[in-house]
Order: sequence, then C-alpha cells, then structure tokens
Amino acid sequence: MNTTQNDRLVSVAIPNRALNRRRFLHTTAATSLALTGLGALAPGVAAREPINRKGRPALRLSLAAYSFREFLNHKDAAKRITLFDFIDFCADNGCQGTELTSYYFTKGFGNDYLVALKRHAFLRGLDISGTAIGNNFARPDGPDLDREIAHTKQWIDHACFLGAPHIRVFAGSAQGIDLATAKQQCIAALETCGQHAAAKGVWLGLENHGGIVSETSDLLDIVRAVSNPWIGVNLDTGNFYGESDPYDDMARLAPYAVNVQLKVDVNRRGKGKEPVDILRVVRILRDANYQGHVALEYEASEDPWKAVPAWLTRMREAFDSPVVT
Repeated sequence: MNTTQNDRLVSVAIPNRALNRRRFLHTTAATSLALTGLGALAPGVAAREPINRKGRPALRLSLAAYSFREFLNHKDAAKRITLFDFIDFCADNGCQGTELTSYYFTKGFGNDYLVALKRHAFLRGLDISGTAIGNNFARPDGPDLDREIAHTKQWIDHACFLGAPHIRVFAGSAQGIDLATAKQQCIAALETCGQHAAAKGVWLGLENHGGIVSETSDLLDIVRAVSNPWIGVNLDTGNFYGESDPYDDMARLAPYAVNVQLKVDVNRRGKGKEPVDILRVVRILRDANYQGHVALEYEASEDPWKAVPAWLTRMREAFDSPVVT
C-alpha cells in the first residue's frame, strides 16, 4: 500500500480510545526487537516510504516566533512583544505564514485567546503554518512519559483549532534507558500521539534536534518505523552535528519533511558554524518535491529586528529563483 492510499485510509473515522502503549510495544515486537544499538531495521521489517507528493515543488515563506524569543519574554515591558505583534511583523515583512511557538502563548490561556490569534492572523492574510512544543518521548513507561503524551495531545487540539497543519515535536534525550529502548519508546509515543493527530488532521514533525536523534540515521529509523502516515520530519537545517556533510543529511531527510525550519548557519563537526547556502537548501527541497512552509528560525547574535527582514528577503529571492545552480 503506498503513502497516498494510507492517507486516504486515515481520513475515515478513527476510534477515540487511546492506544495502550504496552500493548503496542508487545504487538509490534518484530519492529521493536529489530532495533539494534545503532537503530537499523532488520531485513524484512517494513519501513515507511518517503512522502509521495504530486505536482511541482512549492516553498512558502514563514517565520518562527522563536526568532524573537528575547523580546517575547522580555522582562522590560517597554521591549516586550506579544504573539499578536509578531504576527504583524510577519505580515509587514511579506511572509505567507507565521509559526507560533508554544512557549510564547499567554500563560493559562483559554479558548478566547486562541480565537483572537486565529482572527488576527486571518485579517493579516497569514497562514498559521504551525506551532512547536518542547517534549521528551525518550522516557520509560510511567507518569513522566504519560504527561509528555498528554501535553502533545493537548497541543494537537490547539493546533487543530487554530487551523495550523503542523506541530514540531522532539524525540528527546534518553532518561535512564539505553538508545535502542529510547527509540522504541519514541516510536510508541509517536504512534499514540499520531492516532490523535490523524483524527484532528494535524501533522507531527519530528525534528533533528540532538538527544537520541543526534545522528540522522537514528531519526530516520524512528520515522520509518512509525506506521501512522501523519508523522513526518521537521527538517531544521542548522541542527546537524554528525560525521556527515550537513547538506547530505538534509537531502536524506527532505523526502520525509512536513515542515522546514531554516537557520542562517550550518554546523560541521570539528569546524564550527558557517553561513548557510540558501540556494543549495532550495535545490535539496526542490529535488525532494517539497511543497510547504519554510520558516526562518533566527538564532544568530545580530539584532533580529535588523537581521530578520534581510534574511526573509534573501529567502524569498531564492524561492523565486527559476533555476538553482
């Protein structure tokens, strides 16, 4: 069965009962036991195929609220901004989307706050391209992991209400378990959360973000082992620290990408940071026939009020380039 057929099947009614994680681990023992210390799937174990997209590649410009983290949490009220201010900044700088990082939502917010955010983005002509949460699925069974899963499901509900198609999630760092077990736990948690996400029409994108997915091969092992077709990759261009060339790793992940976050630097092990080659990133995404948002996530030291508009212009020009050499 191909990915398109799987997507059609997920559109039908899905039972509301939560997937029992222990039962899941038991019934998928063939996959779980096939995970070695290096995470490779054993011969004969089915693996998810890359996302099959029809048509031509299309890149939509977005901006992550994390780019203004200093000001969204600023202690000085005169310098502090809100997500509403951030949405205005995105619109004023020609973005098509706005990525509303969960860390900066008003504490204790209710439905009225979500309604106001959704209305404000719509009136400014923006898609809410997604949100991002902090979580750790690399935990043993127990109340801590249960809280991580419950938190993710809660944000799936928020994203669905906002009309956001995507949530960035983490695999996390292993907590008292070895790598192979941590990967099994992450797979099971993604299956559980993915069932809820599928019912709401929200994608979960697992980010290459250190911890148990420091190596690209480990992230691919997890994503390819998850059966739920609403799980993909949140491709962060600045989070490659392994032995491989970072652009080669981008090319390995791009076929599974459901969201992309672009950093202004890439990292090479033993060599440190270097400026990102935007045209090369665009070529990789086009080669993978990626169709979706590419959000600038600015983390460099220069003042974002000055640097971000210039980087958004560079990205827009690269996206519009008819030929990328």
